[in-house]
Amino acid sequence: MVAALEALERLRLGNQQFVNGHGVREIRVTHSRRQELVDAQNPFAIILGCSDSRVPAELVFNQGLGDLFVIRVAGNIVMPSQIGSVEFAAEKFGTRLVVVLGHSQCGAVLATLDELKQPTESRSPNLRHIVDAIRPSVEGLFETYPEGCGDTHKEKLVEASVRANIQASVDRLRHGSDILEAMISDGRILVVGAEYSLETGIVDFLGEQQG
Repeated sequence: MVAALEALERLRLGNQQFVNGHGVREIRVTHSRRQELVDAQNPFAIILGCSDSRVPAELVFNQGLGDLFVIRVAGNIVMPSQIGSVEFAAEKFGTRLVVVLGHSQCGAVLATLDELKQPTESRSPNLRHIVDAIRPSVEGLFETYPEGCGDTHKEKLVEASVRANIQASVDRLRHGSDILEAMISDGRILVVGAEYSLETGIVDFLGEQQG
């Protein structure tokens, strides 16, 4: 079992290797590694990330088979199925670290901002479900970054919205499950947010020392 802070450092190192192009992930995807995992797995971190094709968690953190328990959904939102998946991995495998991984220029966040600026009736009800999940964490930011203040304000609105959505998902995991809340209180798991930069490849961990 890997301690939460040790797991966090392993992710930091893996991301640094990814950014520098000095990956060692290949040694973790061999035939022998597959055979090791046939009967059991022991992921050292749970990653709840966005479905965006540009942000595959295993590559971003330079990890291989069996290293990460990855849950992906557009906008890295947290709903009962995602909470249940985190509960399962935390209880079944004893994984101590949970990372909500958002990213710059998130399409689901951008779609939510567009919906807030100009509501549409033609949007798919399923997509609207995602937008509605993101909406509460970002709608108040329009007052801080009002329209008509130039491109810089627009960029800051998007940046702030991405981070607010990550934090909202972290909060839902921390306080949306009696099981996870008890595990956090007992120090058995750590739940943190992180943002991946599409531009640089760097993952910025947000407030990782919080319980």
